[in-house]
Amino acid sequence: MQTVSSQTLPASKAQIGKFLSGNPFGRPLTQGFFYREKMRAIHRIAPEQPMQDILEVGGGGSGLTACLYPQAQIINLDLDPSYAESPRNQQERVRFLCGDATNLPFEECAFDAVTMFDVLEHIPDHKKAVIEAFRVLRPGGFLLISTPNENWRFPYYKFMQPICPKDTDVMAEWGHVRRGYTLEDLKNLIELPCLGSATFINPLTVLCHDVSFSYLSPRQREFFCLLLSPLTWASYFLHKPESAGTETASAWQKPAM
Repeated sequence: MQTVSSQTLPASKAQIGKFLSGNPFGRPLTQGFFYREKMRAIHRIAPEQPMQDILEVGGGGSGLTACLYPQAQIINLDLDPSYAESPRNQQERVRFLCGDATNLPFEECAFDAVTMFDVLEHIPDHKKAVIEAFRVLRPGGFLLISTPNENWRFPYYKFMQPICPKDTDVMAEWGHVRRGYTLEDLKNLIELPCLGSATFINPLTVLCHDVSFSYLSPRQREFFCLLLSPLTWASYFLHKPESAGTETASAWQKPAM
């Protein structure tokens, strides 16, 4: 039997520190801190094994999947063609393609992984999107997802309502067609057991998140996020994958044939 040297295989996922340093927000340690939480949760559930070809569905201009697997070949498919000009989509190993998650223009079994980070809640026919994702996955391949969960609301605390838009307005602005998913909802949608999950944006770090999307001016938002930073950082470090949170990252695997 022919053996393959591990040196010929692409590297596995990035080290956590390197990955978190790729936070695309301009103020990643204050107003963009919620995205750090999301990235850590995704890193926690992402498989360690090498990936050669990955499809990122709805990646926009974040470059998140390329940061997660820094030597894999990435195709970023998004409905918005303007993201083609994003610097993170100009990397040599990243190809941007304008397309629809419910009608993927790829052959079966083309990818080692498909990522859908904060995407499913935007898609009216989410069942078809999941079917398409598994169609293009190779046997044993992985679907990585992040979504709001049953605890998501905006703002999280009523006392924040005077300085925040209503959650229905936020959902409309962000293009959400549903509020979120419990893990049981996702299991029923995907019809497979969950390999692993990790929550993020907990009942204390959510304060900084909601300030970041409030009506306050940019300077005021920055000030209050800095004021909240001791609480935010302490809650972040104490947060475990199974702790209460308002969003969830999860991993799913296509059965091997």
